[in-house]
Amino acid sequence: MRFPPSFLDEIRERVPISSVIGTRVSFDRKKTNAPKGDFWACCPFHGEKSPSFHCEDRKGRYHCFGCGVTGDHFRFLTELEGLSFPEAVQRVADMAGVPMPARDAEMEIREAKRATLYDVMEMATKFFEEQLQAAGGAKARAYLRDRGLTAATQHSYRLGYAPESRNALKEHLALKGATKEQIEACGLVVYGDDKPVSFDRFRDRIMFPIEDLRGRIIAFGGRALAPNAIAKYMNSNETELFHKGKILFNALRARKAAQPQGGQPAKAVIAVEGYMDVIALAQAGFAQAVAPLGTALTEDQLDLLWRMSPEPVLCFDGDNAGIKAAHRAIDLALPALKPGRSLRFAVLPEGKDPDDLVKSSGPQAFQAVLDDARPLADMLWARETSGGVFDTPERRAELEARLKQMTALIGDENVRRHYAQDVRDRIQQFFNSGQRGNDRRNNGQRGSNQNGFGEQNGYGQRGRGAAAGRLAVSDSLARSVLVKTTSAAPPLRETAILMTLFNHPRLIEEDFETVVRLEFSHPDLKRFHAAMLNAMAEHHVANGAEMRKAMVETSHGALIEALEALTRRARMWTATAEAAEEDALEALRQAVHLHQRASTLHKELKVAETALATEATDENLNRLLDIQNDIRNAQATEALIEGFGIPSGRSGKGF
Repeated sequence: MRFPPSFLDEIRERVPISSVIGTRVSFDRKKTNAPKGDFWACCPFHGEKSPSFHCEDRKGRYHCFGCGVTGDHFRFLTELEGLSFPEAVQRVADMAGVPMPARDAEMEIREAKRATLYDVMEMATKFFEEQLQAAGGAKARAYLRDRGLTAATQHSYRLGYAPESRNALKEHLALKGATKEQIEACGLVVYGDDKPVSFDRFRDRIMFPIEDLRGRIIAFGGRALAPNAIAKYMNSNETELFHKGKILFNALRARKAAQPQGGQPAKAVIAVEGYMDVIALAQAGFAQAVAPLGTALTEDQLDLLWRMSPEPVLCFDGDNAGIKAAHRAIDLALPALKPGRSLRFAVLPEGKDPDDLVKSSGPQAFQAVLDDARPLADMLWARETSGGVFDTPERRAELEARLKQMTALIGDENVRRHYAQDVRDRIQQFFNSGQRGNDRRNNGQRGSNQNGFGEQNGYGQRGRGAAAGRLAVSDSLARSVLVKTTSAAPPLRETAILMTLFNHPRLIEEDFETVVRLEFSHPDLKRFHAAMLNAMAEHHVANGAEMRKAMVETSHGALIEALEALTRRARMWTATAEAAEEDALEALRQAVHLHQRASTLHKELKVAETALATEATDENLNRLLDIQNDIRNAQATEALIEGFGIPSGRSGKGF
C-alpha cells in the first residue's frame, strides 16, 4: 500500500522519535537533554560501551556516530525489529492515535496531482528568478539593492520578480506543459465564473518563494513596487499545497540554524513580522528567524515554533500594534504551556523593525534586544498592571482575581502551579512594598502607570513613579540572611547557587549553557565555578560524592568546608546534599533568576553612572534614579524569599 506523504508527515510530527526509539534502548542520563529533545544511547545496531547513538525529536532523525546508521521512525522499526514498512507505519500511527488511511484510489490520484503541482511551483520560481535578472527586472534589482540585500542573499532565498503583465507567467507555464487546471490549483492566476479570462495573480512585485518543511515551494509572497498598489504585500491564496496558518516563512532554514553547531549551543528561534525582516536578519547572522504569513500568530504556527525551539523569542515592534500582538500571543500560548514549552518576548525600539535596526545600528543592536527578551510571566504581569490604579482593596482584589483567572487557563498542572506562585510573589511585593508607598508619597496623585517593576509601560520604557527612598521591610526581613551580608564573606545567593550545583551536579546538565554563563563577584566563587565545570568536562561526575572527590583532588577541600559551613549557618537546606533534587532544582531556578536580574541591573547602573559623570543632564539623572529604584525593588523581592526558598512549615535535615 502506498501511503500519502501528508499522512506520513503527520504521524511523524505527532510522535517524537525518542518515543519510538525509547522502547528499545535506555537513554544515557549524562548526555541526554530531554527538555531539548536531545537523546543519546548505546547503539542498538552494534555493540558498544559508550553512547554514540543520537536522536533528535526536532529533526525526527537518528544517527550513530559509531556504525553510521541513520534514519527516521519507520526505518528504525523496519531495520531493527524487522517490520515491513506498512507494519512500521501502523505502529507509529497507533502511537499517534491517528487511524490508518483506507486504500483510496482517488486519494492516490490526488497525491499524484499534488506532486505535479510542486513541479509547477518550481517552474514558476525559476521564471521569477529569471525575470529579476532580465532587463525588465532593473527596478526590482534597484529596490533590493537599496534595501541592502546582497546578490548572494537574493540567490540564497531565490528572490524573483513578477513582471507587470497579466499573462506572462501563465503563458510561460503553458509553454512548459502545465495545464490550465494545474496553474489555477497552484493559485498563480486569478480566475472564476465572473472572469472570462484568467490573469496572473502577481504583477510588478518582488517575489518571495515560501517553502514547506521539506524544502518544496508551496506559495509566494509578493511585495508591490508601485506606490499606489492596493496591497503592499500579498500572499498566495489557500491551495491544496498552501495553508498559511500552518506554515512559517523560513521555517526549514531556521530549524537547521537553531540546532547546535560547531560546539555552540542551540539557538532560540526568533519570530518576526515580515519576509524582509527575516532575510535582513539572516544576512546579519541571525539565520534562525521566521515570520507568519500576513496573519496573527496561529495555534498551528505556535506549535511549529515549539517543535523547532523550546523557548522561541517573539519579536514585536515597540508601537501599540506590536504590544497588542504580544498580548494576543500571551493569550494564545497560556493554555499550551508545559515544561519545555514557553516563550520570551523581545520588544524593539519604537519606530524600528529588525531590518531598520540592523541597518542603522548593526547586528549587535538586535542582539541586545534579544538579550533583553522577557519571559512570558513578566509580560503577563506587565499587561495586567500597566497603566492601572490600585489604590483601594477592591481594585487590588480585582487585579488578583484577573491574574488568577489568567493562570487558570494553563493546561499543565505543574506549570500552572508555578505561575500561581509567581503571581502571589509579585502581588505581595507590588502591594506591600511599592504601590502603598507610592500612594502615600504622591499624596493621592494617580496615573503614574506603575507596574511593580519601576517601569512605565512594562516593556522597557522606564518611569519615575516608584519610590526614590528605601522600600520598607519588616523586622524579620531586615534580619534575613539574604540582606545581612558582609563584604568579606562570599555573597549568600552566589554561595547557594554553587553549593546546589556542587551537591547535585546533574542539575548542571539540566541547562549547561546557563550554568556556564553565570558570573560570580567573589574571587573564591569564581575559581570554584570554573573548577566545577572542569570537573564535569574531565571526569563526567554523576553525583555529589564524585564531584566532591574531583574538587578535593584539585585542592578545593578547604573552600568546600567553608562554603558548607556558610550554607548551614544560613539555613539554606536546598543547597545541601540532603535536599531532594526536585526541591534543589526549584530553589536553584529561583536563585539564578534573581542573580541574573541583579547582575543586569548593576551593569546598567555602571553605565548610567558613567553617562551622568560625562553629561549631567536631567535625562541621565532620571535614568540613574530609575535603575537605583529597580535595584531596591529587586532587593526587597529577595528579602521576601526568606532562607533561599525554604517552604513554610518545613525544615531541612540537620537544622
